[in-house]
Amino acid sequence: MIKSEGTDVRSLMSEKLSTEFVIVGGGLSGVCTAITAARKGVKVVLVQDRPVLGGNSSSEVRLWILGATSHMGNNNRWSREGGVIDEILVENTYRNKEGNPLLFDTILLDKVIAEPNITLLLNTVVYEVHKLDKDTISSVKAFCSQNSMEYVISAPLFCDASGDGIVGFLAGAAFRMGAESKEEFGEKFAPTKEYGELLGHSLYFYSKDTGKPVKFVAPDFALTDITKEIPRFKSFNAKEYGCKLWWLEYGGRLDTVHDTEKIKWELWKVVYGVWDYIKNSGEFPEAETMTLEWVGTIPGKRESRRFEGDYMLRQQDVVSQHTHKDAVAFGGWSIDLHPADGVFSEKPGCNQWHSKGIYQIPYRCLYSRNVKNLFLTGRIISASHVAFASTRVMATAAHVGQAVGMAAFIAGQNGLNPAELLADNLMGTLQKELLKSGQHIPGLELTDEEDLVQSAEVSASSEYVLNELPAGLLKNLDISMGQMLPLDKGKVPQIAFYTDSDVDTRLEIELRISGISGNYTPDVILESKVLEIKKGKNELKVEFSSTLEEDAYVFMVLHKNPSVKVHCSEHRVTGVLSVFNLVNKAVSNYGKQTPTEDIGVDEFEFWCPQRRPEGHNLALQIEPGLSKFVPANIKTGVFRPTTAPNAWVASLSDTKPTINLKWEKEQKVSSIELFFDTDYDHPMETVLMGHPENTMPFCVRNYQVKDDKGNVLYAVENNYQTKNTIVFEQAIFTSTITIELTHPSENTPAALFSVRCY
Repeated sequence: MIKSEGTDVRSLMSEKLSTEFVIVGGGLSGVCTAITAARKGVKVVLVQDRPVLGGNSSSEVRLWILGATSHMGNNNRWSREGGVIDEILVENTYRNKEGNPLLFDTILLDKVIAEPNITLLLNTVVYEVHKLDKDTISSVKAFCSQNSMEYVISAPLFCDASGDGIVGFLAGAAFRMGAESKEEFGEKFAPTKEYGELLGHSLYFYSKDTGKPVKFVAPDFALTDITKEIPRFKSFNAKEYGCKLWWLEYGGRLDTVHDTEKIKWELWKVVYGVWDYIKNSGEFPEAETMTLEWVGTIPGKRESRRFEGDYMLRQQDVVSQHTHKDAVAFGGWSIDLHPADGVFSEKPGCNQWHSKGIYQIPYRCLYSRNVKNLFLTGRIISASHVAFASTRVMATAAHVGQAVGMAAFIAGQNGLNPAELLADNLMGTLQKELLKSGQHIPGLELTDEEDLVQSAEVSASSEYVLNELPAGLLKNLDISMGQMLPLDKGKVPQIAFYTDSDVDTRLEIELRISGISGNYTPDVILESKVLEIKKGKNELKVEFSSTLEEDAYVFMVLHKNPSVKVHCSEHRVTGVLSVFNLVNKAVSNYGKQTPTEDIGVDEFEFWCPQRRPEGHNLALQIEPGLSKFVPANIKTGVFRPTTAPNAWVASLSDTKPTINLKWEKEQKVSSIELFFDTDYDHPMETVLMGHPENTMPFCVRNYQVKDDKGNVLYAVENNYQTKNTIVFEQAIFTSTITIELTHPSENTPAALFSVRCY
């Protein structure tokens, strides 16, 4: 029993926590920052002001996670972000391919509580910052509404992943809010005042069909005349809900930090008014049996403060894909600006312009320029309003967070503040550690002297040679199609393919490459041909005269002809892909990007994959065959296709695919790391959309690892993850490591990007 006499005032129960790294904000960026640092041994306190993790991706907001893959609507092939965010997305697709946001909550919670180095404080709001001096934070003070506890958390390093930048703001870090002028950074796409300065908030709802009539009486605060209030009301339909209605947006003319509650109320008015219109206008008879299942109680925020680092990313970095010596992450979402008046605007809900490929994000954008021990991650990193329009999306923010988590590990090891990693020339160490973890940094390859595989002789039971993709399907050529093929520099090989037609006609084909190495925008035409198509089946052998100056992906483009059917293959191979001149209105892709004025973006065509079960390769024969899948590929420091497949792929006829590592002398091996193919081209949206499979068809499911005596050191069944790490309780001593794999399916050969031994 507790009995207390009345008193004047009381103080909250308080707890002091001392740690190595404090991360404020448990959105996707903060989560990936925390996990990355914790796995390197850093003691982390993760402070989250909500009851669940994930921020805009959580069940409280329910926005799908996207990044450089952009709903597969751009030319960024194999660009899904790597490392921890890849692990999370793959896990969610395996457990939750239907996209239940409640299940995604549990996946994030599982990942965080599995790390013993993370202390997680949910429902805990930071409201005060203490400083050692004018530019150094010593501690933060926070309050948990659920246990009525006050926390004072001290550490040498802090990270603001809070979205609104609460720590940076209270600590006096330099920041900006609103759009820069065109003149400040020479950004031609900088918006006018009339268009707006800030992106607003959105609030989503879910509906469901109950199978019986359901009435709806709108609350008194709901908008009563949607057709007058919302110019785009004709876009409504009874079947769309959730983040498909992302354009129900408001707040760009207000203070998107301090006016958030006001903005939320306006969005509630809109949502309930929209549902009233759908249910009671008579325009949607199919909605008679539908009901509201869920309405968000907090809005999803897009933009508020942006903090200044030692470099500010800008439009030119995104569009021209500038390189940076301190690159630690990448982006690839479009430059996606919205009208400040949001749902009440006459203008389209967004204004997206894509670049021709992914771009580097430098480390100098990820810490405060005037608060020495403060990292920045998520949507508040150092970027102009225009560049922010691309970097703000969650998968990019998470990818950046991983870089910050690793930087905190290296800074802590060396007793340094964030900017000092540049001065002490530790950037190479940071980049190396990120690459080892699976983080892709465009233009960089891992060089790891500690990896025993680099000194091993590598051999395999077989090697896939691409000389044929056998026919199995017949498809109309209603959309122009491009078959991507990884070729060596030199003469382009002969390619044969097959068509059917009911009439005599002609087929235009082209051989294309990208003008920038590592891009997948086929903007350079090497050769054009017109082929005569006869009625019936045609075998078309194409001799190209072109030569390539470097290894590259080429696109053999077949222009659409409704009279022609092409033979396609059910075989799917790592690093081999078909693309189509598709329209994807969800990301402002209308087949070709054509700016109507000089706004600093490029004109080019979109060539995008189709989602499985579609997206079959062209059935073809190649002479000579492509030997791009050699065992030595597992030694390269790139774990996804770039200018080549970068994987060892076994022959499909090999009934027991095996790769063997052999050393002249016995080696001490404590751990082995394997990187498999979980299809970096599939975006893995976390909610609403759903996916055709829960495991990627290229991923090796079953394998065994053996020593030089044939002992099974490790065996796995039903693998679905990209990176598999094997840590032995006691180091083994062996002169060979043999890895036996099973083909994922009869039409997909086993593939392995990397093996590393330590």
